[in-house]
Amino acid sequence: MKITKTNFKDLLIIQSKKYDDNRGYFRELYLEKIIKKKLNFIVTSKSKQNVVRGLHLQLKKPQGKYVSVIKGKIFDVAVDCRINSDTFGKHFKIFLDDQDCKSIYIPKGFAHGFMGMKKENIVVYGCDNYRNKESETGIIWNDPFLNIKWPIEKPIISDKDKKNKSFQFYFD
Repeated sequence: MKITKTNFKDLLIIQSKKYDDNRGYFRELYLEKIIKKKLNFIVTSKSKQNVVRGLHLQLKKPQGKYVSVIKGKIFDVAVDCRINSDTFGKHFKIFLDDQDCKSIYIPKGFAHGFMGMKKENIVVYGCDNYRNKESETGIIWNDPFLNIKWPIEKPIISDKDKKNKSFQFYFD
């Protein structure tokens, strides 16, 4: 595994290896001794093409997230909501797919969302803190303040995510 630092403190890109043969493949997703982050809550999601999930965050009980795609391709976005950060209010975006074997570690204090790019997209998240329903909230995916250039104009969005607020609602 190879770790690449980004311009966002503690936000990392992880390049893992995939071993292909005539039976299929084997891929290492996560090695704690290399990533040095303990993950105690693992979840998965399946999304159709053009589905946007997020931008989600937990205000009182934040989560660091390790995100990998095991099938399909996603446009992944992380927004820095750490008030004292040099990159506060800025976003990081990357395409992740099942072919390039990249994952991303998003530290606590970021909002996270993604868009499904293929017919079927399966994403695995490892979180360093448990989900806390009372702490959950969201930032609207197309917030003009954040100016994220999503590769779609009319995505499929859940009713819950349609109610997300602007970044400035939380951090003004």
